[in-house]
Amino acid sequence: MNNVRRKQIERVIAKIEEVKSELESIRDDEQDYYDNIPENLQESERAMASEEAIDYLESSLDNLENIVDDLTEAMN
Repeated sequence: MNNVRRKQIERVIAKIEEVKSELESIRDDEQDYYDNIPENLQESERAMASEEAIDYLESSLDNLENIVDDLTEAMN
């Protein structure tokens, strides 16, 4: 791979890292919301939706990390 394409991939990785940072912030906010739900409401529809959202955000973050790893390997 030549240096031009490596630089392009580096820019893409930087953008993905920015998106990951935003998603981590959203996940953390959602986790704080969930953690502050009173115990007697933790089986409510809202609480379960919040927990599901956290799971999807975690999965998305894992997928983005895998993409970054793959792109890094592609540059080597």
